[in-house]
This record gives sequence, structure tokens and C-alpha cells, in this order.
Amino acid sequence: ELAASSVIIVDMVKDRRVTQAAAPAAEGALWNAYREGSRFFMQAGDVYDTLRELAGRLNNEGLDYALIGGMALVAHGYRRFTEAVDILMTKETLQAFRDRLVGRGYVPAFNGAARSFRDVRTGVRIEVCTTGDYPGDGKPKPVAFPDPSQSRFERDGLWLITLEKLIELKLASGLSARHRLKDLSDVQDLILRLKLPADYAAKLACVRAIAAL
Repeated sequence: ELAASSVIIVDMVKDRRVTQAAAPAAEGALWNAYREGSRFFMQAGDVYDTLRELAGRLNNEGLDYALIGGMALVAHGYRRFTEAVDILMTKETLQAFRDRLVGRGYVPAFNGAARSFRDVRTGVRIEVCTTGDYPGDGKPKPVAFPDPSQSRFERDGLWLITLEKLIELKLASGLSARHRLKDLSDVQDLILRLKLPADYAAKLACVRAIAAL
């Protein structure tokens, strides 16, 4: 059932009768999109404020990261906001984050939390995924979280996961864990809303391997 979903998603890309992908948020407009959407969906803009402060502090500390999850979807042109900020780091960078910033505006989200933190000022949760771990059910599979420095690009001072890698990770997550089916829905919505070109499926060669899980 889940394997069939991956085939359907890839076929959706192949069947698009378009030649160009829709443009993502324009340069300089990304933070406005975050701010406006965050205030609309979350009333106070706390997620936007948390992301902006976190990105600035990570950049100042020289800590490599890439934004993933719902806020990354916004950057790629699909507005679906969440109540948390999801960040990709290497395990070494995560340790540096703990050493330098935890206790200085950020605290563990709960006792014993190693990768979940909370912004003390806003109360917004920050979830960290680490390089080499596996999305979805956490079990070994053809797709793992990459080194952020190898799968990101910069816009408006924010480091974002590439669209190809974001789709790949969401497919791996949704296909391996039934409680993550929303990730498959996100991919379908990205295909439709961004009007991805037919040849985009070639960039998702991993999907067939994921479907065999």
C-alpha cells in the first residue's frame, strides 16, 4: 500500500503537462512570507521570531545547518506552517549547539531531551535531525539525513534544504512510518502547487528503492 503511494507520486511528476516549475519565494521576500503566515496561523508570530533568532545565532557561531520541515516548505513555495522549527545538523554541530547555546536562550524541551529544545522567550520547540540518521521509522533505508553543508542553499541569510532532498526525505519518512503519512501529502501538494516539470522525476531515483522497503 505504501509502496504503491511512491509510484503514484512519481507518476504525478511524470504526468505534469508543464514545462517550468513555479518560482519559489522571491529574494528578500522570504522573511516577509514567514512573518505574515506565522502571524496568521499562529496569532503571535512566535515561530517566525524563533526561526529568525535561531538562524542568526547559528550563523554567528559558524554552526552549519539546514532548515527542513514545514518552514522549509514555505521557502520552496508551499505555505504549510507548523508549531516547531526543524533543523538539520551533523552530530558534531549538535554538540556544539548544546555547548554554546543551550542555557543561553534555549533549554531541553523536556528532561533528558537530546535533540528537542525550546526557545525560552517564545516557548517554540526546536527539533534537530542529525546527519546519518534515518527519516520516518528511524530504521536503515536507502535514504538518510545528509550533511547539511552538502544539500543546502542560502537565501536571505537562511540556509535551506534543497527541494530535491526535502522531497526525498519526506518520501522516505512517509513510506516507512504510518504516523508520518502527512509527509506523503506534503510531496503531493508540492508537485501540484509548484507544477514540477515532467523531467523532475529523474531527480527522484531513490523513490523506487524506498518503495521496496
